[in-house]
Amino acid sequence: MISATPATPDQALPHNAASAASWVDDNWAGWLSAGLRIVLIIVIAVMLRAAVRRTITRLIDRMNRGAEVAAGTTLGGLLVNAERRKQRSQAIGSVLRSVASFVILGTAALTVLPVLQINLAPLLASAGVAGVAIGFGARNLVTDFLSGVFMILEDQYGVGDLIDAGVASGTVIEVGLRVTKLRGDSGEIWYVRNGEVKRIGNLSQGWATAVVDTQVGAGEDLVRARALIAATADEMAKDDPWDEKLWEPVQILGLESVGPESVIIQTQAKTMPGEAAAVARELRWRIKQAFDEAGILISGFPAATTQEPGAEPVEEEAASEDGGDSGSSAPATPSVPPPASSQR
Repeated sequence: MISATPATPDQALPHNAASAASWVDDNWAGWLSAGLRIVLIIVIAVMLRAAVRRTITRLIDRMNRGAEVAAGTTLGGLLVNAERRKQRSQAIGSVLRSVASFVILGTAALTVLPVLQINLAPLLASAGVAGVAIGFGARNLVTDFLSGVFMILEDQYGVGDLIDAGVASGTVIEVGLRVTKLRGDSGEIWYVRNGEVKRIGNLSQGWATAVVDTQVGAGEDLVRARALIAATADEMAKDDPWDEKLWEPVQILGLESVGPESVIIQTQAKTMPGEAAAVARELRWRIKQAFDEAGILISGFPAATTQEPGAEPVEEEAASEDGGDSGSSAPATPSVPPPASSQR
């Protein structure tokens, strides 16, 4: 029997090298084709992403230029807030650019995977299940994000606005897609999730109303008091800076309430947004000074007379009906002698 002698590593090497070379010769064309397709897909995706982002940026810049031109006019300066529109457009542009990048790059990735001989069916099925799970688990996050997008698109509020969001109120210091930051009257910062906001009261849009109630004694001349309030309001409307904060002449609505001791005259003024409280305080101050100078009692209760201690009360004499001699005065109260300190 002749035994076969095993091949040494040096003898097996040419066979393996020849097999590898043959395998490379058989597959290099497919590799080259796949690599070129992947490079082409990536180049197209990058170019398309850059073009879309550039288009969005130009559109946002055009919107900002239009707002700046409109704000330069006399009427447009009152109706258009260029800085506010710029912030809003920048936020919208950031969202659009992010969405465009996600869609384009995600589509490119899904296109590259089949080229690499990766089956997309299990991947898409797993992504669908994961999406449903994330949708149920993070529904609040999705709600906050969508609410923030629509708040920005609809321009419900912006940085610097004074709003009442129901759960909190204050001045907006930052508008995000998920959270809005408010600074309260005491300086505290509120972090309000956009999905929790069910209603929004914007106190910085349009105009505001300042209401001043002036309490006047029931015995005062109401016509004189009304004329004095009107003159005070007209004088205030001519002074700086109240001439810009008052958008319409102050209206005296009339008597708000009538009581046995006093009446209340109500005054109303249309002011710049956010300036109603300041206008009301200034108008009260001026009305009080004007009434003091005119001697009009601003409350319904007469001033109490004071009497020095130890002074005897003044007794009025009853006047006679015919104007002659004065009648008899009221009898004086007999004095009671002080009790003796001691008796012996």
